[in-house]
Amino acid sequence: MCKIADFLRAGCKVTILFADLHAYLDNQKAPWDLLRLRTEYYEVIIKSMLESIGVSLDKLEFVRGTSYQLSEKYILDMYRMSTKVTEHDAKKAGAEVVKQVDHPLLSGLLYPGLQALDEEYLGVDAQFGGVDQRKIFTYAEKYMPQLGYKKRIHLMNPMVPGLTGGKMSSSDADSKIDMLDSAKDVEKKIRKAFCEEGNVADNGVLMFVKYVLIPVSGVEEFVIERHEKHGGNLAFANYQALEDAFARKEVYPLDLKNAVSKVLNGLMEHIRAKFAASAELTELLHTAYPESKKAAAAATAATAKPAKSKGGAAKAPDRAVDFSRLDFRVGRIVSAEMHPEAEKLYVESVDVGEKEPRTVVSGLAGRIPLEQMQGRLAVLLCNLKPVNMRGVKSHAMVMCAVGEDGTTEVLDPPADCQPGDRVFVEGFEHEKCGPPDEVLNPKKKVFEKVQEDLKSLDDKTAGYKGLPWLTAKGPVVTQTLSGATIR
Repeated sequence: MCKIADFLRAGCKVTILFADLHAYLDNQKAPWDLLRLRTEYYEVIIKSMLESIGVSLDKLEFVRGTSYQLSEKYILDMYRMSTKVTEHDAKKAGAEVVKQVDHPLLSGLLYPGLQALDEEYLGVDAQFGGVDQRKIFTYAEKYMPQLGYKKRIHLMNPMVPGLTGGKMSSSDADSKIDMLDSAKDVEKKIRKAFCEEGNVADNGVLMFVKYVLIPVSGVEEFVIERHEKHGGNLAFANYQALEDAFARKEVYPLDLKNAVSKVLNGLMEHIRAKFAASAELTELLHTAYPESKKAAAAATAATAKPAKSKGGAAKAPDRAVDFSRLDFRVGRIVSAEMHPEAEKLYVESVDVGEKEPRTVVSGLAGRIPLEQMQGRLAVLLCNLKPVNMRGVKSHAMVMCAVGEDGTTEVLDPPADCQPGDRVFVEGFEHEKCGPPDEVLNPKKKVFEKVQEDLKSLDDKTAGYKGLPWLTAKGPVVTQTLSGATIR
């Protein structure tokens, strides 16, 4: 919407095409009645977005593809186009917008031709789209003159990457922000987004600031609010200044995320309020997207009445799988010895702040000398289900960083930590997200899913989704390893 707003502010007449026929040809996923409702919903949402940033709608027009694409003249032009276009060119043109398979449907080969002809039938001087449209634009420039129609100007916008990394996808709710997401949902999605410290090359949160928030909000400075004890607020006159500071690791990922959530929620509040105040618009949303009504009903039911387990007791609603589910604590290894039945295992007695030390079995023999295990501080995962390891039951796991070459290092908490001190990540604190699971259910694979995002950072700090592991005394670190897997 940023460039649409720019075009309108510049005095251009803008036509937005709702390509309902194109959508229908996409494997006929949605019936015509549903497509009609969705185009009505999109029109309301787009107008609301532009109104929220003070853009006049006087020169904005919406057109549905089926209002002219089923006409005799248009269909004849499609037949004419088919006498000019090769299968190779049609398939190449749609390579980035049509699913590529060995034996493509004819509808996918027609798609680029429809989009090219739309330029003529809409009477436009230029067509605007994302960079993923560039091959269709090249197709139009080649074949439209062969039909006797003029070549148009083509304008392209960068594609904003998804919040979870990679391409934004409608099938991945966490990769995108929906315009009617609640403030809490926005904060949750941004908090979970991939935003590795110092990484400016593949960072959906930063790109959201660059291509959406700064252009749309019109603010003179992008402000990141921080507590005075963390250095106070930061203000950036432009995006490049913010990116440079982030690259130098002067901006902490969680601080950036909090700022993005605040600005984004401010922009979306007008749209939320408009829908909340209108029963008609709420009904439009629920009929255009029936799953939204089910989700709203489920959320209401979950709030009003807890679900029941088979035994009749109240069951808590499903909780996000993240760092807060794990019970990481600082522990002191009181003693360590070889396992009596396994040459690759150590048996340790570890003080984790409880009445009695826990017995822990670690597969670190041959990786870390036994003498280095004695008396040291470590980080323990304390809510794994106890498991027998060659006749000795293990009640926790010593956390280590493992490099690509197999180099293994026990994670080091600050030297002045005490056994039982909690290890946390900002944004995923137990006070905010809830206490850790009492015991992790092996069938749910909670640790395995979280472990995918556990890596040491460039500064050798233990990390989760680019955020450092912390204790009340400071960060948890490795000795020499960066970019290492933590397990």
